[in-house]
Formats: sequence, C-alpha cells, structure tokens
Amino acid sequence: MKRRRYASGAVRRAWIWLFLASITACAWAETPPPAVETSPGEVTLQLDARQSKLQWTLGSTLHTVHGTFLLKRGSVKFDPASGTASGEFVADATSGESGNESRDKKMHREILESGRYSEVIFRPNRIEGRVLAEGSSHLEVRGTFLLHGSGHELTVPVEAELNGKSWKGSARFSVPYLQWGLKSPNTFLLKADPAVEILLELSGTLERAVAP
Repeated sequence: MKRRRYASGAVRRAWIWLFLASITACAWAETPPPAVETSPGEVTLQLDARQSKLQWTLGSTLHTVHGTFLLKRGSVKFDPASGTASGEFVADATSGESGNESRDKKMHREILESGRYSEVIFRPNRIEGRVLAEGSSHLEVRGTFLLHGSGHELTVPVEAELNGKSWKGSARFSVPYLQWGLKSPNTFLLKADPAVEILLELSGTLERAVAP
C-alpha cells in the first residue's frame, strides 16, 4: 500500500514538473530577444586612380605654371566615431609635367629627383569633423606628407561625399617645398613662389564594416 501511494505521488510530481516546464518554455518563446546596440563601423575608401586627378600650380614673377601628376593607388580606412585613420594615397612623382619639356626635365632632375624618389605619399592618421554616412561633409584630414624622402605633418581641408558604395573627395592645399628642403627653381629672371598649390579630385569605391 505504501509503495502504491509513493508511486502515485511520484507520478503527480512528475506531471507538475512537466507542466511548469512547458509554461516556462512558452514564456521564453514569446519573449523577444533584447535589442543589440551597434556603433558605426569602419569605412574603407579604395581609390580609382583612373577617375582621379592631381593638379598643381606654381606662381612666379613671370607667369603661373600649371601641371599635373598621375595618381598610382590609394586605400584609406577610418572610424567615423573616433576619427582615427590609416592607409595612404600615392602619386607618381615621375609623371609630373607642365607642358614645357626643358622645364620638366629640370623639375625631375634637380628639384624632385624623381628618379630616386619616385612616389609622393600622403598617409592620414586622423579625421576632424563629422563624417555623414550619406551626403557631403566638410572635414580636416591630418597626416604625414612624404616628399623627396622626408615626412612632414600636414592638415588638409577636404570636401567629401559618401554615396552608397562610392565616394568622392576634393582638396586644395599648399606644399611649402622650399621650407621642406627642396631646391629652388629660381633663375636670374624668374622668382618662383616658395609653395606650390595642389588641387586633388578623388573618387573610388566604399566599403563599410559589418557591425557585430
């Protein structure tokens, strides 16, 4: 008799535990998972060198000289939240031309020494200003400008536009080449400005890191 009552009680307890377990499972199934907060991820800009331009202007006492350089490559990664940046944009120093053969030969041989220093590089390390996920942003990009084998700190004002999977950027700034140790192009008749003006028109593809 005692065994029968014990077995009956055990069956009732088992049914109670099964009932409670089913209620708990239903509650878990009906409760939505908590929302996961994500912060903006890193953005990578790949340069399309064929669709980008580097133009330069050098004033002098006789006339203003205009010229170009070809861009070789570029890839920059930055975090819109913190402003940190890394990567580089690279121009081909040997491609510089101004439309005057003798002047260009002097530029490459005596000033740029492009046979020895074949690349001009800008390596950003910080972006100041709010980078909009879509549309235009006015920014200041800080980094190191490598010219003629030496690095110099430089801040470049940039107008940037992000649009889906593409980007565009423009910048105008001065490079004080005499202050940075390059030779002067001055002659007896011609006195050149101590800084050259650079105009960049850049574009390429954009990749956004997937938030975890």
